[in-house]
Amino acid sequence: MSDTGYATITPVLVAELLVEGGRMPVFVHLIDHPEGRVLVDTGMTVLHPAVADMDPRLMPLTEHPIDLSAVDLIVNTHLHYDHCGGNHLFAGRPIHVQRQELEDALTEDHYTIREWVEAPGVQYAPVDGELELLPGIRLVPTPGHTRGSQVVVVETGGRPAVIAGDSAVFFAELDEPRTEGQRRIRALDPQLVWLSHAAQPWRPGTAEGAAGR
Repeated sequence: MSDTGYATITPVLVAELLVEGGRMPVFVHLIDHPEGRVLVDTGMTVLHPAVADMDPRLMPLTEHPIDLSAVDLIVNTHLHYDHCGGNHLFAGRPIHVQRQELEDALTEDHYTIREWVEAPGVQYAPVDGELELLPGIRLVPTPGHTRGSQVVVVETGGRPAVIAGDSAVFFAELDEPRTEGQRRIRALDPQLVWLSHAAQPWRPGTAEGAAGR
């Protein structure tokens, strides 16, 4: 958990995937802000044959002590299956995603598990570029992992905190950014960056930031 002074960011472990012989965690992030509660990504809730080779171990949002009805805003950093598999839990509430990401998820083969993207009742609020969700919380496009990837920037009164999804998967990708999205994250001069597959945030210029996954 991190308290930015204006909002509290809490990572929530929702799955583990078998990747290269090890277990990779999957986190979503909950932002408690004075003007609303924001959920960034929704994880997975059920198993699917398309990802059986990754032997998913699920801890879906419904099994956590979180009042899902109290979530005011939902964001998908992108629409790969491990980030949108709980979208159906929020049927009827707009989910903010970059328009490019939504188009790619609905038209490109082997991009995601499309039935999870198009689950009954799921509604999207397509975003074009940057958008302020709440005072001090904004969406910023970060193309690289996918064309339509985005991050959530949380202002702190100083250097911001960033929830990055998979714009970087490993800390080393922020130590030495290669994609346009990773360079945009570094240009924000963040105090910390939460990644979807790491329990602790990346911090610039520290041993923890250099060594972590």
